[in-house]
Amino acid sequence: MAEAAPSEIDIAVIGGGIVGICVAAHLAEAARSVTMIDRTGICEETSSGNAAALAFSDILPLAHKGMLASVPKWLADPLGPLSIPPGYLPKLAPWLYRFWRAGSPKKFEASLAAQASLMKLAESAWMGLMERSGTRPMLHEDGSLELYQGEAEFRASLAGWAARDRFGIDYRHLAWDEIAAYQPGLSDSFSAATFVPGWKTVSDPKEFGKAIWSYAESKGATFVRGDVGLVLPRGENTTVQLRQGRTLMARHVVIAAGAWSHLLARQLGEKIPLETERGYNTTLPSGAFDIKRQLIFSGHGFVITPLATGIRVGGAVELGGITRPPNFQRSKAMLAKAKRFLPGLKTEGGREWMGFRPSLPDSLPVIGRSRGHANIFYAFGHGHLGLTQSAATGSMIRDLVLARDPSIDLSPFSAQRF
Repeated sequence: MAEAAPSEIDIAVIGGGIVGICVAAHLAEAARSVTMIDRTGICEETSSGNAAALAFSDILPLAHKGMLASVPKWLADPLGPLSIPPGYLPKLAPWLYRFWRAGSPKKFEASLAAQASLMKLAESAWMGLMERSGTRPMLHEDGSLELYQGEAEFRASLAGWAARDRFGIDYRHLAWDEIAAYQPGLSDSFSAATFVPGWKTVSDPKEFGKAIWSYAESKGATFVRGDVGLVLPRGENTTVQLRQGRTLMARHVVIAAGAWSHLLARQLGEKIPLETERGYNTTLPSGAFDIKRQLIFSGHGFVITPLATGIRVGGAVELGGITRPPNFQRSKAMLAKAKRFLPGLKTEGGREWMGFRPSLPDSLPVIGRSRGHANIFYAFGHGHLGLTQSAATGSMIRDLVLARDPSIDLSPFSAQRF
């Protein structure tokens, strides 16, 4: 029996998370024919369970001085904000070395400036896309409240806020007697806080992502369920082979497959040092507590977010790759802390979850063309800022596909920087 001829398509977007969704939406708006490919569905994996934040003020690279100083203390606690399974450490060592080097003053300043420029674009790109897609009612503009236990923890945060001053980010430090007005019911262990009025959240990240996809569909985007096993350039086109047996022939390919993206880039001859921040959370029923806005417990590495679908308690980082089984003791540890910090919190009936955040050592994503393949584009590696930066990424990939100049300098986000 003769083998079926490959299906010919214009643009294949590999990955149905929020970054791929925004890429598809922007290209579909430009009247391009877009086919989304994902193994499970639209916004069903990591993008479904994030903390729902549009964190436009979160411009500090993870390798900033304050975090590096805390790493030894955190690693001593297997259920703390940062964990590395001992068996994974040898494989992780080269990435950790790059991460350490990213904290040098010169590299830090370059990453900070690049992140600030991307965040400025991200905010305008999201506001525009929400207006055009009719999803603005899903946006909550309540700000965030970052909480500190003790003077030392507050003082350690000041260098980061000073860095934000240079980019015009608005915030207000609160004394202990002002905190209750922003979030009643907190324990009295918090001596100071910082309110960030420009911080935003969405009503539920999974519902929000699906709503953006519905808009992309209304502009002509289509979906194919499949697990991409091979990306093979062939002249001016690229073969996309699905593990299920189907073959697509695409004129343009966008790799937006999150924590799996570097495996596809490796097929193209590019070694990109992507690691996986495995994030955990528990989503409690909506009546668990009256949360006024996203609460950030920076010293403990987690947040609490009010959603339309419940109260989400999650965060922390486990650098453990994509194959190890989840350790839901980490979810339970955060939930226990949340109960201490909000004594009235009802912790029954929660749903535990783990997702994979694609992370690069300098905290900047990869956005741009593949080396040597002008019609293959990268859009991945956003770490814990995928939702925040996805609309900006989508707009820039659109510009590259249409041979326009992107809105900001893309050289800091090039895959070739490594």
